[in-house]
Amino acid sequence: MPIIGNIIKGFIDVRDKLAGERNPVEEQNEVLEKLLTKAQDTAFGKHYGFEKILESDDRGKIFSSSIPYHDYNKMHEEWWSKLHEDKTDITWPGTPDYFALSSGTTGNSSKRIPVTDDMITSIRDAGIEQVYALSNFDLPADFFEKGILMLGSSTDLEKVDGHQEGEISGISASNIPTWFRGYYKPGEDIAEIDDWDERVQKIAEEAQNWDIGALSGIPSWMELMLQKVIDYHNLNHIHEIWPNLQVYTSGGVAFGPYKKSFNALLGQPITVIDTYLASEGFVAFQARPETSAMQLVTNGGIYFEFVPFKPEYIDQDGSLIDDAPALRLSEVEKDQDYVLIISTVSGAWRYIIGDTIEFTDIERAEIKITGRTKFFLNTVGSQLSVNKMDDAVQHLEEKFSMKIPEYTLCANRIDDDFYHCWYLGTEDSKEDDKLAEALDDFLKQANKNYKVARSKALEGVRVTTVKPNAFSEWNGRNKKKGGQVKMERVMGEEKFKEWEEFVANLQRETASKV
Repeated sequence: MPIIGNIIKGFIDVRDKLAGERNPVEEQNEVLEKLLTKAQDTAFGKHYGFEKILESDDRGKIFSSSIPYHDYNKMHEEWWSKLHEDKTDITWPGTPDYFALSSGTTGNSSKRIPVTDDMITSIRDAGIEQVYALSNFDLPADFFEKGILMLGSSTDLEKVDGHQEGEISGISASNIPTWFRGYYKPGEDIAEIDDWDERVQKIAEEAQNWDIGALSGIPSWMELMLQKVIDYHNLNHIHEIWPNLQVYTSGGVAFGPYKKSFNALLGQPITVIDTYLASEGFVAFQARPETSAMQLVTNGGIYFEFVPFKPEYIDQDGSLIDDAPALRLSEVEKDQDYVLIISTVSGAWRYIIGDTIEFTDIERAEIKITGRTKFFLNTVGSQLSVNKMDDAVQHLEEKFSMKIPEYTLCANRIDDDFYHCWYLGTEDSKEDDKLAEALDDFLKQANKNYKVARSKALEGVRVTTVKPNAFSEWNGRNKKKGGQVKMERVMGEEKFKEWEEFVANLQRETASKV
């Protein structure tokens, strides 16, 4: 009988019943007040008059009208760079002990985003809130006695000038609570291994010694790890070695495109729970099984604003125009894409995180990620967001009974005509022309702007199928394997030329080994 599991499950159930109804709008008002109060004596707070904003009867309105939007470059050049000059109290009291490295999906050079003690506490508290929300998923008591395999970046952080640097998953894992360490896998020694291939090999070797109940990590790298374990132990599926695996906490990217290939590695269905942990903070998590949408963490260390994602507010490079209107949580509508703006306990202020979201339930503050501002493909007016691209890829999987865990595309000029050139990662052999036709037909039906573009300047769709490993190898060459590395869904023409050359060289190397 799972005695400890019953105790934990009982505590979670009781705590959830006692928590009462949330009011996300009021929680956000309180968060803004706390942020302004704590940061009013920083250089940033003095510069933008936080003290006066706090005296206002409508702090949210004055806050948004007093402070400009900041992307990473603006925030770093004007403020965060001073933290590397041994200055203190710049955008948040004191100096951060950590910097989260994030090249994300849009560049090779790492961003260095401050991670304060307050942010670490905020991330930990949000994680605990997510654990409490598990009471909604009707999991058996013995689940709470199983191991949790967290596949993030290395916890062996680099010490630089009095602080430590690493990806946010590595920083978070290096600060997990003591009580959680008994559940945490792969354990501290393996988690510190920086080389992705070596770390996954160690996981495969130790897998038979663990009773895993839950997985957590980015889908693309999680699939590679599971496949490695399966191959190493000569299994048919992962449940042959981890029969009690019941939950996968996905994050970093939408799970939809990976669903079919991921499920192929399982022996039985499991519960998939989406999370939204960015380098800038723990943004949202799925709190109930009736929906795949995620609940914004409105009572933590982040204040949210939302800019309607409309062409008149967005520059060609995906940045916001200076006077784009920002809405508060009390002002948003359903079924509208918004650029997400955050202010945080790490001293990010009106920060453009780069993601677009839409609300599925305003009262509960539930959202889904719809794409990246810089992955919004608007060449010749096609206006394709990442969620529409994901839907199109899932349509191909269903129509052709195939698995496509990765893809990328570019609006490419060929002989003076524009084409959407797609690369689909798949092990299945299908005719590229038929895939292109089906992709084009689906997008015409799903997106009226795309249909108009196809009748004018967008000449057509071209598809090239490649092995899925091309994507992980590309990421390995350009950034590093594993961790938070994600494939860019949309490339510019120059980057796309590099990609095509890389794929061609990889195919030649593979052919020469056969």
